[in-house]
Amino acid sequence: MHETGRTYIWGTGRRKTAVARVRLRAGSGKVLINGRPFEVHFPTEKQRLDVLGPLQAVGGADKWDVWARASGGGLTGQSGAMRLGIARALRIADAAHEEVLRDGGFLTRDSRMVERKKYGQKKARRRFQFSKR
Repeated sequence: MHETGRTYIWGTGRRKTAVARVRLRAGSGKVLINGRPFEVHFPTEKQRLDVLGPLQAVGGADKWDVWARASGGGLTGQSGAMRLGIARALRIADAAHEEVLRDGGFLTRDSRMVERKKYGQKKARRRFQFSKR
């Protein structure tokens, strides 16, 4: 839904296997994720704080409207992806925000991924029980 005369600022965030494509527009502070209010999409307070962190760091929680399409992973991964996507979009909107966002750790991509399961073991590191006799 691209309205005429309105410009969006895009940012993409990733965390684990989750991807969030974020659009920012000057507005009143409305946050929608997959067409739902973010309070509905993210049930826990930590996930909500993750999403709003970059906006609060630059003092723009009530100055930007956020639309996001989040997919893959779980809710924690999606909230981390949203955090990075919003921070990247805010940096594009105003380059002066970069220092505040970088100091807060909002522009750092968390590269940790789930370790793969190995054959001959129950999980990635957990082995089957050893019996000497």
